[in-house]
Amino acid sequence: YIYIYIYISSLIVNLTPFYFIHLLSQHTHTLPTLKIPVVRNRVKYAQFRRKRMNTNPGKGPYHFKSPARMVWRTIRGMVHQKTARGQDAIGRLSTFEGIPSPYDKVKRVVVPAALRVLRLKSIREYTVIGELANSVGWKHQELLKTLEEKRKVEAAAFYEGKKEAAALRRKAEAAAEGELKEVNATLAACGY
Repeated sequence: YIYIYIYISSLIVNLTPFYFIHLLSQHTHTLPTLKIPVVRNRVKYAQFRRKRMNTNPGKGPYHFKSPARMVWRTIRGMVHQKTARGQDAIGRLSTFEGIPSPYDKVKRVVVPAALRVLRLKSIREYTVIGELANSVGWKHQELLKTLEEKRKVEAAAFYEGKKEAAALRRKAEAAAEGELKEVNATLAACGY
C-alpha cells in the first residue's frame, strides 16, 4: 500500500537536508487499507513487534508505540542516517503528538499534496495512526485529546481578539485617511 504518512515522509526527506522541520499532530495521520482498517494494520504491527534480536532484545530493533516516533522511524529509514549528512538531516527533524507550547503560536504549513482527500479515493477505508498506536499500547490518546481541546479554545479566543484589533485598525485608518492624504501621496511618489 502507498501510505499517506510515507508519502509525507518522502517529501520531508527531501527537505531535511536544508530546513528544520517540525511535524505536528502525528496522531491524525492516516494509513489507507482495503477492507478492515485498524485490525489489518494492528496485525502488521504485531508482526513487526516480533522482529527482535534473539540473544539480547535490548539491542534492538526498537518498536515505538507513540505515533510521532512511528513516523520519525519511518523517515529515519528513508534517510542515509549513517552518514554525517544524514545525521544532520535527522537532527533537523522533530515530531510531536498534538501541537506543543512553542509551536502553537507559530504559523503552520500544510502539505496539500499529502492530504487524504487528494491521495485516497473516497471509497477507501483508512486507519488513523493515533487509533493504531492506541490499540498497540500507546497510553496518551485521552490526555492528548484534552490538551488539544484546551489549545483550540485558547486559539479561538486569540483569533477573536486578533479580528477585533484588525477591525479597529481598519476603522482608525479610515478615520485618518483625510489627514494622511498628502503623506500617502508623497509615499506613493517615492515608491512605497
